[in-house]
Amino acid sequence: MIKNMLRGVAALSLALTPLALPSTAAAAPAGAEVLNLSDAVAQIPLADESRSGYQRESFKHWTKGLDPADGCHTRNEVLLAEAIEAPTVTAGCKLSGGEWLSYYDGQEVNDPAELDIDHMVPLAEAWDSGASAWTATRREAYANDQNAAASLVAVTARTNRSKADQDPAQWMPPLPDAHCRYIGEWAATKLRWGLTADQVEADALAVYAEACESTVVHYTPAP
Repeated sequence: MIKNMLRGVAALSLALTPLALPSTAAAAPAGAEVLNLSDAVAQIPLADESRSGYQRESFKHWTKGLDPADGCHTRNEVLLAEAIEAPTVTAGCKLSGGEWLSYYDGQEVNDPAELDIDHMVPLAEAWDSGASAWTATRREAYANDQNAAASLVAVTARTNRSKADQDPAQWMPPLPDAHCRYIGEWAATKLRWGLTADQVEADALAVYAEACESTVVHYTPAP
């Protein structure tokens, strides 16, 4: 029943694919792996998930960001990077004004306080999918990963909180035009960090991938 439901949503996504602008289809950086979405999904290792021992505090964030000298932590650096109209930055990296487009729901946002920085693959899902075996240092690097555009994304708080820790078998962005980009960025993040998928997630990703034939996934394995 779940698969049939996903096929229906995927069919809608296919109809809307020409309107979507998947970020993973942009020019690949040097050293990046480049795959079509179906092949990328097929490369995500299959494994059962376990949330045993998970605590959000196991992933230290937000840290000083890519440029410790700018006085901005990771959250604000992502906001600055993704702004379509730059905000005003005052002492202590306090942001005001500016404009962002939340691609999950297509909403334009003019107040940075109304945005969350979403971990494309949520921290709990990452834990379930292999991060439980990582060092604290690697988990911190994951939680603050600005070296891949797909890893962190500024979106409306309501969509981020609706998503919570769910994978694409359980939640997708409310804007159908966003589905192909979202699945491409999910796959890119899982491959970048060597994370796994359980069977239900893998089945859902495969169904969506069928509807997103033109989506290309670029990823660089995390160091």
